[in-house]
Amino acid sequence: TVAPGDNVTDILPGIHDLLAQAEQLPGETIQATLTLDKNGKTISLHVRITVEKIGSEIEGFIVTYDDITPLVLAQRNAAWADVARRVAHEIKNPLTPIQLAAERLKRKYLKYIPEEQDTFVKYTDTIAKHVGDIGKMVEEFVSFARMPTPRFEKEDIAGLLRKAIFSAQVTWPSIDITSDIPDGEMSFFCDERQITQVMTNLLKNAAEAVEAKHADAEGERGSIRVHLQCAGEQISVTIEDNGSGFPQTDMHKVLDPYVTTRSKGTGLGLAIVKKIVEDHKGNITLDNLSEGGARVVLSFPQHCDINASTQQGPQ
Repeated sequence: TVAPGDNVTDILPGIHDLLAQAEQLPGETIQATLTLDKNGKTISLHVRITVEKIGSEIEGFIVTYDDITPLVLAQRNAAWADVARRVAHEIKNPLTPIQLAAERLKRKYLKYIPEEQDTFVKYTDTIAKHVGDIGKMVEEFVSFARMPTPRFEKEDIAGLLRKAIFSAQVTWPSIDITSDIPDGEMSFFCDERQITQVMTNLLKNAAEAVEAKHADAEGERGSIRVHLQCAGEQISVTIEDNGSGFPQTDMHKVLDPYVTTRSKGTGLGLAIVKKIVEDHKGNITLDNLSEGGARVVLSFPQHCDINASTQQGPQ
């Protein structure tokens, strides 16, 4: 918002050069895109400047701007999706022959190696394991590049959350994963598969962050807390952990494709989450907790419909 007397160069950094250019070319409309940082978020503005003249004297400038942030993000995601398709295609082709070759080596030649059979098996199993890891990375590329249009049906988001949490508890038994979810069913129009993928990715990220921080810590257990809230016309899911947290600088970029804080990460997990949430007309916000750890909040503008006959409060 611009008020009378405000210095426009303070509000729109970078506009000074555009004003000077417009002053030199008073008969033309000067256009450019400015990138601003506002409250930790990057905003892209398309700015147009024309000179207002009375006679030969310049009386002022007319500045108009449009927020094109969603358009820029859509273009960037489309470009990254094309990169993902190409990478997945080039990597996926040789994986199966490598996997089969390692298995055939072990099956055919193990009996001819009288000594160090354990070492031979270890080598072939290592090849197979890393091929499998690469295959999982390729699947993330494919998931991002071919994200289907969601098919909305009435689902029980409380039930979906409980299933995702149970799966995470089985996968990471050393982490205390608890929930605060109203009893009963909570109707939610969504794509069940995609929302399950969102919850799975977020719980996986939280667990990996917890393990990274508490791997060598003695007497301190990692913890993850999931909270589901229904408030009028909005459903929100909050996931908090006591892990390593998000990087303080450029936190907003964590949701961009191929941005990761992990050495083996593809940087697509949160990008996929963001895409799915936006396709469901929702929002995702990231934050670090003052006591350490991270918080992720998903909010969806949907009317809450809880089965009152079974609703008893948080579990």
